Amino acid sequence: MFRDRVDAGRRLAARLAEMRGESVVVLGLPRGGVPVAAEVAVELGAPLDVIVVRKLGVPLQPEVAMGAIGEDGSRYLDQQLIERIGISDAQIEDVERRERATLASRVALFRARTDRIELSGRTALIVDDGIATGATSTVACRIARDLGAARVVLAAPVGGTDAGRRVHGADDVVCLLQPLGFQAVGAYYRDFGQTSDAEVVALLTHARRRTGLAEE
Repeated sequence: MFRDRVDAGRRLAARLAEMRGESVVVLGLPRGGVPVAAEVAVELGAPLDVIVVRKLGVPLQPEVAMGAIGEDGSRYLDQQLIERIGISDAQIEDVERRERATLASRVALFRARTDRIELSGRTALIVDDGIATGATSTVACRIARDLGAARVVLAAPVGGTDAGRRVHGADDVVCLLQPLGFQAVGAYYRDFGQTSDAEVVALLTHARRRTGLAEE
């Protein structure tokens, strides 16, 4: 059990300590992954940024991901799940249209005052608060790779025993806890309250001041 996302981030950072000194950019997945990523960035002495992604939930079961989308037009679909449930192209398009609108507003908010941090030739350390389906993590890995990252590492405090197989596109997947019978990320946090947009913005602003990247 983790006390909260801050506790999870600190414990995850201890596992990733060998990356200190590398040319690393820590990338949180908004919103819940950013408080975890912020702690990792502090411990590694690395800059913090975000990769904005959105889950595509199954119609009538939105908590179940049938895929994910990300900034710059990235998209991943779990074709096996879609075919098994019998989800139509029209249903996918309807869900994606709504999520694209939310994605665009989040990108505008989180990048309102600064451009994204350059990833070319660097290690992209993507951090989330847990790995469930792996859909959003997969999209994030694709984005990091497209932005020129030389190495992509996905790290999370908790996930299923098959977490490494669920994430596609990472050179390495680090997951602290992989309990048998894993079902929900929130079950492994005492406090799993929702992270707000304002909290994400505050964490990014603080990190940029810490690393000297904030706009004057």
